[in-house]
Amino acid sequence: MSIEVKNINHIYAEGLPFETVALHDVSFTVDDGEFVGIIGHTGSGKSTLLQHLNGLLKPGSGEIVIDGTVITSNDVKMTEIRKKVGLVFQYPEYQLFEETVEKDVAFGPKNLGIYGEELGKAVKESIELVGLDYERIKDRSPFDLSGGQKRRVAIAGVIAMKPKILILDEPTAGLDPKAHMELLDTIKKLHKEENMTIIFVSHNMDDIVKLSDRVMVLVDGNLVMNDKSVNVFTRWEELKEIGLNVPQITEFMKGLEKRDSRINGNVFSIQDAAKSIKKYIDNKRQDTL
Repeated sequence: MSIEVKNINHIYAEGLPFETVALHDVSFTVDDGEFVGIIGHTGSGKSTLLQHLNGLLKPGSGEIVIDGTVITSNDVKMTEIRKKVGLVFQYPEYQLFEETVEKDVAFGPKNLGIYGEELGKAVKESIELVGLDYERIKDRSPFDLSGGQKRRVAIAGVIAMKPKILILDEPTAGLDPKAHMELLDTIKKLHKEENMTIIFVSHNMDDIVKLSDRVMVLVDGNLVMNDKSVNVFTRWEELKEIGLNVPQITEFMKGLEKRDSRINGNVFSIQDAAKSIKKYIDNKRQDTL
């Protein structure tokens, strides 16, 4: 399911003293099954953009087309769009409220008119898709779970609505390292096994480079980069100038490159770093022979 965003603009408090331009002439496309990362400093417009993609916000001007439907038109049925586009807010566990996990996961699909056997099947499948044991967890209170489990239950509630597009706003924020890695594995599984189109916002550049096919960079409401993740992070000096980090392994390798220019610092994973260092060592050995 594709997304096409055409020249959208959004202004908060337009015409008032505190008027803020949140998005300025933003255009891009997302192909079916693609995994897109979005990065930018706080206040760059990331969350505002995400809320446009399932109709929670409407642009002041411009157009958004999802699966051939212009969702910015006045006559579109937003319930149909939200069946297709699932949005998981930052700290989604704060929105848990039902007495059991099963009831909480069922809340969203029930609102979309899913009942009976279809509802039960959707809830069970979604809980299992996020890596939780349905039988062990379905009758537990969501408030008795660990932070990572709560986060996965909240995501299961969105998945149960059977979206084709999953939008995640800082999904790993505040999690301990173990829960962080488990949730990343869940997201990778959803992308691979369910062929979901995923849009992923994070301040963790290591996560972005590991997961994303393509990265978009927002600065003060402007889309300033939109390219393959490797190409974006190769422009590390530009990212630094706008206040963004690069993956930690890249920082390390760039430090080595400064000491010896024969080391390639443009690497973005531990595996590639190991290859680069091995190649450097092998070349030095050859030079001494």
